[in-house]
Amino acid sequence: MPQNVLSILTFLPLVGAVILLFMKRPQDLPDDHGHEAHPHDAHSEEETSKPAKDPARTAICVAAMLFAVLPFLLSLGMFLQFDPGFTANMQGIGRHIQYIEDRSWISIGDMHIRYKMGVDGISILLILLTTFLMVLCVGYSCRTKARLKEFMVFLLLLEAGLIGVFCALDLILFYIFWEAMLIPMYFLIGIFGHERRIHAAIKFFLFTFAGSIFMLIAIVATYMIAGTFDLLALSDPTNPAGSLLPNHDPRALMYLYSAFALAFMIKVPMFPFHTWLPDAHVEAPTAGSAILAGVMLKMGTYGFVRFCLPLFPVQAQQSAGLFITLAVIGIIYGSIVAAVQPDAKKLVAYSSVAHLGFVVLGIFSFNRIGLQGALIQNINHGISTPMLFFIVGMLYDRRHTREITQFGGLKMVVPFMATMLLLATLSSVAVPFFNGFVGEFTILQGSFLSSNGGMVTTALAATGMILSAVYMLWWFQRLMLGPINHAVNKHLPDLTRSEWLVLTPLVVMIFWIGLGSPYWTSKMEVPANSLSVAIGEKWDTSQPQGAILAGAKPVEHHEESATPEVKTEVQPSVTEPEPTTETVPIEPNKIKPEATLEPQGKANTPEGTLPNSSESKETSPNVTPPVKNNEEKRAEPNAEKLKPADDKKPKEGARRSTPHKIASSRRTEVSATWE
Repeated sequence: MPQNVLSILTFLPLVGAVILLFMKRPQDLPDDHGHEAHPHDAHSEEETSKPAKDPARTAICVAAMLFAVLPFLLSLGMFLQFDPGFTANMQGIGRHIQYIEDRSWISIGDMHIRYKMGVDGISILLILLTTFLMVLCVGYSCRTKARLKEFMVFLLLLEAGLIGVFCALDLILFYIFWEAMLIPMYFLIGIFGHERRIHAAIKFFLFTFAGSIFMLIAIVATYMIAGTFDLLALSDPTNPAGSLLPNHDPRALMYLYSAFALAFMIKVPMFPFHTWLPDAHVEAPTAGSAILAGVMLKMGTYGFVRFCLPLFPVQAQQSAGLFITLAVIGIIYGSIVAAVQPDAKKLVAYSSVAHLGFVVLGIFSFNRIGLQGALIQNINHGISTPMLFFIVGMLYDRRHTREITQFGGLKMVVPFMATMLLLATLSSVAVPFFNGFVGEFTILQGSFLSSNGGMVTTALAATGMILSAVYMLWWFQRLMLGPINHAVNKHLPDLTRSEWLVLTPLVVMIFWIGLGSPYWTSKMEVPANSLSVAIGEKWDTSQPQGAILAGAKPVEHHEESATPEVKTEVQPSVTEPEPTTETVPIEPNKIKPEATLEPQGKANTPEGTLPNSSESKETSPNVTPPVKNNEEKRAEPNAEKLKPADDKKPKEGARRSTPHKIASSRRTEVSATWE
């Protein structure tokens, strides 16, 4: 790969947009009534029955597709050559960053802004997802009737901004790309949208821009504290800048963290900042909705992982309860509201609120299982939801309506489209063997094993999976099953060749991730594990698996499960007299007479633990005969359960009575170092 591969990848779509501007503008196609189509016409994206060929239209489509395919091939090559186990000799985010480009960009006095870019296993997948979806969006948008050239230009500009967001390692550079992608999306909604397109475009821009202003203030304040915009330096505790930031006033750091988090919450969007999303989705053209749901919403979750957690780990831990609560509310609220939507596109939009609530829940579970589940669910949502939007757009092209009641019984008319919709629906519902199951199940497991989550939180979040099955399957039933209620639906065409080319790659990805998820998760495993350890993992050690992952010995729980008569928590001793000078020293093969009163279970031997039964006493020559005193006859449960046997110190094995709950109450605290 070239040394400046990220710059080529980022600005290649921009070059394509500039070239398209100098190409001849194709003529707008007429609508069904013979009139010239308008960008906001309800039929402006319909594929007419073989209109007269326009060489300018063909040239625009070919050029746009070329500059969409080239970045995809380049990102695919980067992905295939990416080393998932790469580790640099530094701490922080830079430990796993590859393809780094670092140049001096802007210098004003002592202030230096650098052009610094790089990717790790988390961002490389999002870049690949962006370029992959853009190829499908450009291919689908070739049917656009009005202002085709302008539409393709805005799509390519949007792609350049999105790739830059996932590559930037300088705070100012990140902010520039973050704001730059707002402009093309604003015009895609405002010019090419539907009836309420202006309202939706302004609402989208104001919500996102308001959060961005607070983030810019936080970026400037971070520079005033640490003296740099370099994200790698800020996240490295061995760097002077990285040591200044966490040692600053905790209250000021909480304000900075809140400003960053607010911008990312709006972009996700999380409850209660989600109200811009349904309007933007419904009014945007089909390709705009697909790229908005597939990639743009991921900028918010990416911001949490890339900025909030590594730069403000203590503040992120302190606010975890709030974010988990909002995530669960978003899951339940989004599912309930989606179930009552009469508009098919708005139903899919509200389902995004619920699905991204799962992603936020996984992030703030603060353990490697939940974080990896959140990251792979980011990718899964970027595949299944755009597929749903594409199919809704195809139905709209045929019927010019999105009202669910206007459909029904389409399975007999368009069987291939019904099959594709069923696959996308099952993926969204998170059925096993589909990609959605891999992410949501892992998130729920991480939440259950997290001390930030727990059983109640996980149970509430799991209701979202049940509710998603309710509204998605009911939605499919009303669209495709039952009798044909409207005569106009009897003559709808099935999938065209171009529609097959758009939907088939998405189906392949659904099953590839669902059946072969290790191939994808292996890319992000190392940076995700390092990040979760650095911010301080949270495990519920009352759960056997949580205790094992927190660092306890797996043998402890195995022995306890094999011996049900011994309780997991040893009851406190009734009496534990101190040894006196008259006590005879215990030989290695002796049992201490002064054993504390414990529940009858296992007797101690130098070799390990043996069942406290008459058969074991008869067969073991090293065990002392039973004493007459019934209380002394009860042997203390073997302390070797808590630690491996130490033949050199048999006395300690006979005396120790540390309760298991002390060993299982360990918690991983916030750490400033990366493993």
